[in-house]
Amino acid sequence: MATVQWKPEVNALTTPQSWRPRHVPRDVINENDLAAEIAQMLPNYSEDAAQSIMDAMIERIQVNLINGNQITLRNFLTCRISLSGRLNSPDDPLPPLEESLAVQLTASRPFVDEVRQNAQLERLPMSKKLPLITSAEDTVLKLNDVLNPNGALHLSGSDLLFDPADEDCGCVLEGTRNGRKVQSRYTLIANSEITILPDIPAQSDPWNNEYVLSVNNQYTEHGTVRTGIYERRLRTPLAFTLGDAAGILTDKSASPHVTVTGGSLSADETVRIQAVLDLHEGSVAFNLLDMSEGGKAGAAVKTTANGPITLTGFSGSALSSLHLTVNSFTKLAQLIRNYYSGRLVDVLVLKTA
Repeated sequence: MATVQWKPEVNALTTPQSWRPRHVPRDVINENDLAAEIAQMLPNYSEDAAQSIMDAMIERIQVNLINGNQITLRNFLTCRISLSGRLNSPDDPLPPLEESLAVQLTASRPFVDEVRQNAQLERLPMSKKLPLITSAEDTVLKLNDVLNPNGALHLSGSDLLFDPADEDCGCVLEGTRNGRKVQSRYTLIANSEITILPDIPAQSDPWNNEYVLSVNNQYTEHGTVRTGIYERRLRTPLAFTLGDAAGILTDKSASPHVTVTGGSLSADETVRIQAVLDLHEGSVAFNLLDMSEGGKAGAAVKTTANGPITLTGFSGSALSSLHLTVNSFTKLAQLIRNYYSGRLVDVLVLKTA
């Protein structure tokens, strides 16, 4: 069982100086991760079904709060509306709701007691030496965060140097759906950089092209193994014949968020497609790009829902149009927001029929 990690930090509000414990999360688990865990626990439910049930529960909790109800989930959580504000007389109106209305979520006593009884704490030093990966670039395509099976992956960072003969140390590529491989082919291992000839594990479906990169290191003979995880996901190029349905811009899902359904291609071509999330509008803008950052780009097309869209190519490209169908706008928007800082890009290696 994993431990609950914490470390002491200075409490700036006390004199003389004191310290307070701060929880250090191991990871951030989102609804997709929970849905995958539920599907493993309850094999009769798919990940999509578990996700739908969670989404429905969140919606019904919100609707009931709007309707003035309190929600009590046995041995888990109580959700209620709370009101605040100063009234000079009983007849005074409330301040605006954005100032006076709040939602309170309170964990039940049995739920908290269960966590307390089973949690095992691990104290971390105030500063912990970890491998830090700051960038990952494919040396052939000269693009960041692309995992090219025909290229080399160059990592930059700090505290990266490890002994490749130590079986506990090394670089690991892990598919977000499945597949994991410890890397064995290196052309450079140094403290500030590593170059890998990547050995990429297969995943269940061709659109599952998303990978997590980590470096494991042991800085002293009897020290614990430390793991540094690259904060961005890597994506492999997607190769297919235009005219065959192909999934793109997807994570670990069993069905693609977006499908290429056709287009017009005069010769084999490699392009990039990007999807940019606008949180204010609630829209995603798609367009085609050439293979260099800041290069040529086709016109952007925005959408806010599932359905077909058509993208136009850019000057000089053999791809003049690309037909897409957005199958799951909600999941796509969540993916872009949670893991790609608002911008998701896939490399498409297109073949003529």
